[in-house]
Amino acid sequence: MHAMQYALTLPADYDMRIIRHRVESKGHLLDDFPGLGLKAYGIRERGVDGSPVNQYAPFYLWADPEAMNRFLLGDGFRGVVRDFGRPTVQHWQGLFHRPGPASDAAPRAFTRRTETLAERADLATVVADAVAGHEELAATDGVHTTALAFDPRHWELVHFTLWTDGAPQSAGDRFQVLHLSAPGTGRLGAGQQW
Repeated sequence: MHAMQYALTLPADYDMRIIRHRVESKGHLLDDFPGLGLKAYGIRERGVDGSPVNQYAPFYLWADPEAMNRFLLGDGFRGVVRDFGRPTVQHWQGLFHRPGPASDAAPRAFTRRTETLAERADLATVVADAVAGHEELAATDGVHTTALAFDPRHWELVHFTLWTDGAPQSAGDRFQVLHLSAPGTGRLGAGQQW
C-alpha cells in the first residue's frame, strides 16, 4: 500500500460549488481504477470546521504503486494540472490499513494528521505505538477506514482516517468527503504491517 495526497489551496473567495460539481461529474471515473484501493475526494472550506483555507485535497490509498504512476501520468491527473497547475504530490509507504466497524457506510469526513519523528526517537518503538493506536482506532464506532503510512525522506508518519459522521477535532486536519472511489480496499492488506 502507498498513501498519496495533493492539496489545491484556492482563493478565499473561490466558489467551492465548482469543486463540488467537478467531483459530482468526474468522481465516478475512478470507481473501477485498477490498483486503486480508495480515493477520498476531500475538501476544506474556509471558516467551516476551523479550516483557514478553501482547499481540494483528495487522499488516496494505492494497492499497487504502478497504478499510482499510471494515474499521475494519465489523462485524469493531466486535467488537474491543466485546470489548477501541477501540485506537489506527497506520498508515503504504507505501514497499516484496517477497515472499521462502519466500513459498509458512506464516509462523510476524513482526517489527516502528520507526525514528524523526533531525531532521537527509536523508530521501531514509535511505529509500533502508532500501529497499536490505529488497531484501537479501527474498532471505534463511526470509523470507516484507518491507515498509517511513513515517509523516510522527511521522517514523518501520516495518520489517515475516514469517518461516517463528523470527525473529532482532535484527530487532525478535517476534510469533508464528497465522493469515495473504493475499487480495491480488499487488496490493501487490511491489518497488515509492511
